[in-house]
This record gives sequence, structure tokens and C-alpha cells, in this order.
Amino acid sequence: MKLKIIKLFLRLALSLSFLSAVADRFGLWPENISVWQNWSNFLDYTQLINPWLPHHVIPLIGVIVTVLEIAFAMFLLIGLKTEFFAKLSGFLLLIFALSMAFSTGIKGVLDFSVLSASAGAFALSQFKEKYIELDLLFSKASAELKT
Repeated sequence: MKLKIIKLFLRLALSLSFLSAVADRFGLWPENISVWQNWSNFLDYTQLINPWLPHHVIPLIGVIVTVLEIAFAMFLLIGLKTEFFAKLSGFLLLIFALSMAFSTGIKGVLDFSVLSASAGAFALSQFKEKYIELDLLFSKASAELKT
């Protein structure tokens, strides 16, 4: 399989996974397949996996993580600064995995493939060749300006 296709697959898989999780916490998935179903349940889970954080900061953490997931998903989807946002995605997912592991145990981390997603994001950050990415336009424009 060509590396270009693997890179595109990783970008799509990571970005759509982030967007699916965000949609879930806003109740956009049907209840019978939803994990959180609503924002309140998402915040309860955020508190569960971050028991060392004061209760009053959990809504802020929920908002920050949601904004980051949306932003990372969009940057990966359009291919803007892909390597950078893939690396940030890897760290975000690793933090999530560690929070889950230390608070609820390793089984959930493994069952929900959070470590696999984190590893995939870090792997994506190593792909330098551009393919169907907005970065291609900027690199071509930059090359043209230099000539």
C-alpha cells in the first residue's frame, strides 16, 4: 500500500474519530449507540477520569478538550500543518489514555483503542510527503515566491 494512502487514511480516521466523539457529547448520535449522550454525562466522565482535579474546573477542561478535538480534527482533515497537529493529537490522546488508565484501569484504554489512536497520530506526524493537503498549496506558493 502506498504511503500516501496510509497517510490519508490516518488523517481521516483520526479527524473523524475526534468529530464523532464531539458529536456524541452533544447528543448528535442516536441514544442506543451513544457513549455520553449529552454534555452533562461527558463532564461526569471527565470528572471520573480526572479525580484529582477540583470539581469546579471540570467544565473548563471539558470545553478545552472539545475545542482542541474540533480544531485538531479540522486541521488534520484539510491537511494544514499536518505533522504538527498529528503530534499534538498524539499527546492529547496519550493524556486521555493515561487519565483513563490511572483512574479506571487499563482495560478501557485497550478496549477503546486510545493507545492505538495515539500511536497512529504519532506515526502520522512522521509522514513528510504531502498528499491531498492544504499544505501543498502553501508550499507551492512559497516555492513560486522564491523564484
